[in-house]
Amino acid sequence: MLKTRSAPPRADGTIEALRGLGYTTETALADLIDNSITAGATKVEITFHWAGSDSWVTICDDGRGMSDPELDRAMRLAEMNPLRARDPADLGRFGMGLKTASFSQCRRLTVASRKNGEVSCLRWDLDFLANDDEGGWFLLEGPHEGSNAKLHSLEGLENGTVVLWEVLDRIVSVGFRERDFLDLIDRVERHLAMVFHRFLDRSGPSIDLRINGQRVRAWDPFLSWHSATWRSPEVPIGASDWRVYAQAFVLPHKDRLSEKEYENAGGPEGWSSQQGLYIYRGRRLLVAGSWLGLGRGRSWSKDESHRLARIRIDIPNSTDSDWKIDIRKSTAHPPVRIREQLTRLAEDVRDRARRVFLHRAQANTSLVRGEQVAPVWVSENLASGRRYRVDRSHPVVRSLLEEGGDIARRAEALLRVLEETIPVQRIWLDTAETGEQPKGGFTAEPDSSVLEVLSVLYRNLVLRKGMAPAMARRQLLVTEPFDLHPDLVMGLPDNVAAD
Repeated sequence: MLKTRSAPPRADGTIEALRGLGYTTETALADLIDNSITAGATKVEITFHWAGSDSWVTICDDGRGMSDPELDRAMRLAEMNPLRARDPADLGRFGMGLKTASFSQCRRLTVASRKNGEVSCLRWDLDFLANDDEGGWFLLEGPHEGSNAKLHSLEGLENGTVVLWEVLDRIVSVGFRERDFLDLIDRVERHLAMVFHRFLDRSGPSIDLRINGQRVRAWDPFLSWHSATWRSPEVPIGASDWRVYAQAFVLPHKDRLSEKEYENAGGPEGWSSQQGLYIYRGRRLLVAGSWLGLGRGRSWSKDESHRLARIRIDIPNSTDSDWKIDIRKSTAHPPVRIREQLTRLAEDVRDRARRVFLHRAQANTSLVRGEQVAPVWVSENLASGRRYRVDRSHPVVRSLLEEGGDIARRAEALLRVLEETIPVQRIWLDTAETGEQPKGGFTAEPDSSVLEVLSVLYRNLVLRKGMAPAMARRQLLVTEPFDLHPDLVMGLPDNVAAD
């Protein structure tokens, strides 16, 4: 006969260990909002209350609520086997999120729920468990003494649930100030605006999410509303139970965005960090910008030239184990059988994004169609390595070289000096450190400065080359850097007087 022993874990040690799963405040709150959405909530209100070491947080929703037996099950760890099939709209998996997310931030978790007018309330108190010599699992009934008023948001709801975090030892640590608390609220808002943007943009089943009374506005990582955003059709990848749906996006070049649009499009982590794949499960964002180990030979890293590439992947919750979704719902790994298809899709969007990044947005496409812009700099891949040189056919350069004699020789010498001393490493380092692209195209220069240079070239084309004014303007519309200033080009006069 097989001999066995019962070996239940101690409650105090187990829960203290679970506190180290790696949640941040924002990811912990996102886990709780998942429960609200699964419960059919249309309104979710998060309240942050600052009171120093007595600060507290509540999350209240108007979902279906829970009866006392349902709340009892919800408060137990891993009550539902993660291998069981779930409703396609269920954002949970492990039956741990409410507890582990909350324990990661606080030592006292209280949940009160109303269903059909009946209210139930249970709480976990880690200090109470720590004082039990037997290490027992004891759920306490009702709120902590003096905490009943903090659950007032449940009043007036026929159905709904409120989660209360108290003793915020993982948030309000030594030296934590009210200013830090406010900064935390801002981080939470940015994160939730990204994770739940498809529930906040009103394009499908939606929720009204608020933090301290202020509505959280969706942050669309794909700028899908912008006319200059390139997007592919949505395509299936894989087959049958392995099928996921993907859509690729290339965001507009900075020149096509206003200052505010550019700042917002960078996202919570900045432009370079937000590139890559975005993995969604039930319209909820799991992974926000990562190449997930894809690449040929060596995994792709995030770099400036691919910062405009973003790919949306929708996976069903039936493939959680295949994608290796973790408890925090913050990591994913593409299954081997679809990696090749994902890699080909990513290669295409990365190539498109690199071309947009390197080729500045053209403001004059409606004026001159089908003509290639004449660049100043060109890249050549020689046997000795990649080099950059000034294009001698550029109108400004050509006008000097055609002077011949000493002027042409001096101009050629100057060009060679410039080509041999391009501070490539300095530009790369500055860009990597600041995340900002080098300025060009007369950025932030007044129109008078641009016009001064533009007029010299225009006069040369008309007076020395004999071009008709209309033809000269057309030439300038497709010449760097004047292609970005079509209004100034079209405003050049027909009558050009000789010096």
